[in-house]
Amino acid sequence: MNIPGAHDADTWNYSLATQQSLDHVTNLVNNEEFDPRAYRCQDLSMLTMLNDGIRVFDLRYAFDVTNSTLVFWHGPGLVSETATVDDVLFGFYQWLDDHSSETIFLSFQYEGGTTAYASDDAGVQLALFNALSSPAARHYFLQTTGSFGTLGEARGKITLLKRFDLDHLSAGYTTALPGVHFSPTNWTDNSPNITLVYNSSTGGTAYIEDYYQPLTPENSTAEENIQWKINATEAHLTTAATSHPDDLFWSFASSTNLQNNPPVTPVIQALGNGSLTPQGGVNDRLVPFLQTMKGKRLGIVMMDFYETPSELLPLFLSLLPPKNSTSRGY
Repeated sequence: MNIPGAHDADTWNYSLATQQSLDHVTNLVNNEEFDPRAYRCQDLSMLTMLNDGIRVFDLRYAFDVTNSTLVFWHGPGLVSETATVDDVLFGFYQWLDDHSSETIFLSFQYEGGTTAYASDDAGVQLALFNALSSPAARHYFLQTTGSFGTLGEARGKITLLKRFDLDHLSAGYTTALPGVHFSPTNWTDNSPNITLVYNSSTGGTAYIEDYYQPLTPENSTAEENIQWKINATEAHLTTAATSHPDDLFWSFASSTNLQNNPPVTPVIQALGNGSLTPQGGVNDRLVPFLQTMKGKRLGIVMMDFYETPSELLPLFLSLLPPKNSTSRGY
C-alpha cells in the first residue's frame, strides 16, 4: 500500500504568537526567541489532514513545563500548554467513530531538547503508557503486537508505531502495550538507508529513509540542500518499488538544515525559496518522480506541508488501487 503521512503533525498551528503567548510558562527556555519557521512543519489542522487523506501522524511528546502533563513539542518549541496527548487521542477516536471503515497510524516519539532539565524518565514513560492503555485506547488501538495485521483488522482502529522505549519501567509495561516497536536505539540518526528489525521472531523488517538534515557543505544554498534531500528520498522510493514486496518501507520527504548559513527551514526545504530554487522544493520535485511510479508500492511517505503543490497528495493516493481487506503489504 501507499500511505501518506504528516511529519511533525502537531506543529500545524505553531507561530510567533503561540510562542509569545507561552512566555509566562516557558520563559522561552532561557529567554531565547525562536524563529517559528524553524519548528513549524504543517499548515493545516490534524482534522483537515484526516479529511484530506493523511493516515500516518508523526507526534512528538514530552512533559509540559510543570513536568506533569504530556503535551507536544518540536525541539524547544512548545506547541501548546493546553492541548494534551489525551486530548489529541480523543480527537482521533471521534474521527474513527465517524469514519469506521478507515484506519490510522500514530507514530509517537519522545521529543528531547525541550527544557533545560527535561528527561525521558519513568514519569514521562508511565504517563505515555497510561494514555496508550486506557480503556478508550484499548478499544481504538489495534491490539496486536509486533505486526500490522490485515487492512480488514485495522479498519476503525489505530495502529501504534512505537518510536519510543519504556526502559525506565519494568518489562511488563513494554509487553502490555500493543503496536510495532521501532526502538530509537536502532533508528540510525539522520540516515538515508536504515534497516530496522521490528520483530525478531518473524523477521519483520522496516526499511527507512530519515535523512532529515542534508549533510551538505558549510554555507550551502537552499537549492543544494533540496537537491541532496530529494536524491535520498527518490532513491529510497525506487528501492521500495522494486524490492522486498512484503516488508515495510517508510520514507520521510521532510527535512531542514538549521545549522546551515543561512538556515534552511522546513518550509524552504518542502516548498522552495522563490527565485533561488527555480525547480521548487522537495514537494514540487516529487510530483514528476511520482508520475513515473504508477502501479508501484512505495509504502509510507511522510511529508511537510503536504497540500502544496495541490496535485501532490492526490497523485500519491492514485498510484495504487485500494487493497482488499485481507491485504498485508505496506
